[in-house]
Amino acid sequence: MNRVCSIFSQILQLIPRLSFEARVQEHKAERHARGFSSWTQLIALLFGQLGHAQSLREITGGLAACEGKLRHLGVSEPPKRSTLSYANEHRPWELYRSVFYDLLEHCQGEAASQKRKFRFRHKLLSIDSTTIGLSLSMFDWAHYKRSKGAVKLHLVLDHDGYLPQYAIISDGKEADIRAAKKMSFAPGTMLVFDRGYADYDWWLSLERDKVFFVTRLKDKADYEVMEERTVPEKGNVLKDEVIVLFKLAAEDKECFLRRIEVWVEEKQETMVFVTNNLKLAASTIAAIYKERWQIELLFENSTWRTPLDVMEFQGSVALNQPLVGAMAGSVRPCIARRPLFSESRVRPRRPDSLATVSRVSTVRQWSA
Repeated sequence: MNRVCSIFSQILQLIPRLSFEARVQEHKAERHARGFSSWTQLIALLFGQLGHAQSLREITGGLAACEGKLRHLGVSEPPKRSTLSYANEHRPWELYRSVFYDLLEHCQGEAASQKRKFRFRHKLLSIDSTTIGLSLSMFDWAHYKRSKGAVKLHLVLDHDGYLPQYAIISDGKEADIRAAKKMSFAPGTMLVFDRGYADYDWWLSLERDKVFFVTRLKDKADYEVMEERTVPEKGNVLKDEVIVLFKLAAEDKECFLRRIEVWVEEKQETMVFVTNNLKLAASTIAAIYKERWQIELLFENSTWRTPLDVMEFQGSVALNQPLVGAMAGSVRPCIARRPLFSESRVRPRRPDSLATVSRVSTVRQWSA
């Protein structure tokens, strides 16, 4: 009889138990604890996030239903709701920040050995933002609307392994472009973003810093064609032009851009891209923008899953622990594609969000 461990157990193997216990001792997370370990707390929070739990009651009830399968995870008994709530409120969130960076370092090592999707040598990064809803009863400083609280997570995604590289947390009302201007990128980086970052002065600063970018051009953009390039007769590229923007030209700011029209068969429409890279093939530019969809998948499979009641019971832990927990859980799906998981005889149930995305991804991954 072949015996295999569960998918959840394999995910937890990415966090060495000895390393985790060392972090617990470093942050004194179990000081004055009475039997409820930080390891059990971590399992409960991950179970709630990866299992789409909506409350502490659902977390503890779900773990209680799996009581016979918890021992191989290192848990002797499922936690009580009040015990988990008290631990979430009083234990240091810095422990999970350290665990997150340990896991991120491990993931980056795995990503370095993977084959790159594109042949060019530029570092490919995506930038986008997502809004995370918060309870105003606990986070009275996070005003977003009259009866809603929220913060905005501005994230830079490294496509070598699809791991987050940099993040800024702002209030829910801050514009995407305002946060982007606070970031800096190394020369030679290829940056891809949607039309929410349409700021010509920022584009010019990227050009001067020798940072390449790919985005979509707005329909009302005023420009002049300086050069028309030949396009392949067979293919989906309709136009390949070198342009200048009237707004920048009027201010004597020289910035040659490339305007590319592509026919998207899945959407049955023409899409227009703009880039400051004048050398790559037009089809490659279109493929780079399509790759931006990966950051949308990251958002769908990480931040929105954090159980609402877990946030509400953070108390003085404030904003940090739920966000750190969400980011730690978001890294695992990237590593879960390794051959280790393909060998398991357990067929994991795909989350509803991924199933929904798979049906429409061929259309939506082009959308801005």
